[in-house]
Amino acid sequence: MDTDTSQKLIDLNHLFYQTFARPFSVTRQRLQPGVRRLLETIPVEASLLDLGCGNGELWRTLAARGQHGAYVGVDFSPGLLQAARELAVMSGDTGQARFLQADLTRPDWVAALTSSPVDAALAFAVLHHLPGTTRRARFLQQVRGLLAPHGRLYHSNWQFLNSERLRARIQPWELVGLTPDQVDTGDYLLDWRQGGYGLRYVHHFDQAELEKLAQTSGFCVLDTFLSDGECGRLSIYQTWEPFE
Repeated sequence: MDTDTSQKLIDLNHLFYQTFARPFSVTRQRLQPGVRRLLETIPVEASLLDLGCGNGELWRTLAARGQHGAYVGVDFSPGLLQAARELAVMSGDTGQARFLQADLTRPDWVAALTSSPVDAALAFAVLHHLPGTTRRARFLQQVRGLLAPHGRLYHSNWQFLNSERLRARIQPWELVGLTPDQVDTGDYLLDWRQGGYGLRYVHHFDQAELEKLAQTSGFCVLDTFLSDGECGRLSIYQTWEPFE
């Protein structure tokens, strides 16, 4: 994928999450079963970096279970960060959680962080919005550098092709001035219909692609499972650990 196409996809998603921050947040009022399953494996004293923290629902759940390790949430969307801060206040947070604005698609996003290495990095529904294998590998290598010894990365990626309803939301690339040969295999354009009509870019990973990406980025895959949705296969979850 060339640089211009990659930037066009990034700009498309920026526009989407800036325009639909509030209606999108309304649809994210509870954690998916797969996220809850992974959280059960993370000690309450662990320090956490929540990449693509969105509206803060993850932190609300963590706080309710007694999380007392440091927490930092990162997102590029001012609207979603505002929702996250509001939710934290409503949940009784006294300053334990920090929410920072940074664009994970840019190589300098780590400059926003001032915290020590973390025990766990969380990237739920994040990687599938990063266009191009080179950009994803760079991002993951940066995450690897933020982990404490024996730290782990927990992430999920949308498996929308497993849903007939969501497959019907796939739109032609020509709607955004692109052609199929300009994007990578597994790249899709999906529409949004709540609070208005929008379009966003999503990459559909298979397990083999994720395993190759882990190896390229210096990780080994510890666990993989499917969860979420009526079919129980709407997201793929993995736990990664850096190579020794």
